[in-house]
Amino acid sequence: MYQDLNLADVRAFTVIAELGSFTLAAEKLACSRSHLSKQLTQLEAYLGVTLITRTTRAQRLTDQGEFFYERCQHALDVMEQAVAKTVDNAQNLQGTININCVGGYIGEEIVTRLVNDFIGTHPNISINLDFSSQRVDLVLDHFDLVFRMGELEDSGLIARKLIDIKNCTLAAPRYLEHKGQPVHPKELHDHNCIIGSINHWSFLHNADAQLKAEVAITGKLRCKNGRVIKSSALAGHGIVRLPQLYCVDELSRGELVHVFDEWVIPDTPLYLLYNKDKFQPARLREFIGFTTSHFNDYFN
Repeated sequence: MYQDLNLADVRAFTVIAELGSFTLAAEKLACSRSHLSKQLTQLEAYLGVTLITRTTRAQRLTDQGEFFYERCQHALDVMEQAVAKTVDNAQNLQGTININCVGGYIGEEIVTRLVNDFIGTHPNISINLDFSSQRVDLVLDHFDLVFRMGELEDSGLIARKLIDIKNCTLAAPRYLEHKGQPVHPKELHDHNCIIGSINHWSFLHNADAQLKAEVAITGKLRCKNGRVIKSSALAGHGIVRLPQLYCVDELSRGELVHVFDEWVIPDTPLYLLYNKDKFQPARLREFIGFTTSHFNDYFN
């Protein structure tokens, strides 16, 4: 009911009632007296009541007009405040950004530092940072941005590649001394592997990218947490596949070593994802620009 009510007619009525003059109201609304009169007539016809009694020399609000004016004026004030607040939130660097992110080293070290630096320079912006591991839907799960690893399915999202993450196959020296050093990925069948999120490992040959190998691996420990599987590898429990940036210190100290000389794991891209939005809020534009400009700095 009343879905066909013309708000422009209501606005015209409130200005006429407020100023007490069609002439002054026409000047304020930058239109003609005849146009205002037509709008008032349309509104009264729609409501089926007389709002303003008018003659050639005077006008006054009827009882129904007084009642309607008071409530409409309040409603329009609320609408104006809502419009101003909405525009202000969108155009100024304030409000909340909801972010979903991969966990582990990338989320807990790199993205966390980036977020802390960003909110340190934008005190009116708050960030909800979520490390849930399931693949989220930006719209249904109410996220503004997502940091996601791996190749992407075709979608309507905008994807900004931030970095290619180098992966490696590692083990503790004592494990290799005890179990032997494999020279081809297929030999992993004979080894205990520490399994993360995938149980099929793909490899490319260093000298010839056309040479590929894929092997189904098995092991006694399966865990999606990078710190846990790295700890198991350090304890000598098997061969692990990890991003190299997770193990820089352990590699430099020789606590972990590369398993293969000639076979490598393809790099994993890391993307920042967000919805296409012609009217993207300023806080999102600012965070996206900050991230794409400075992300690599956090690896130095």
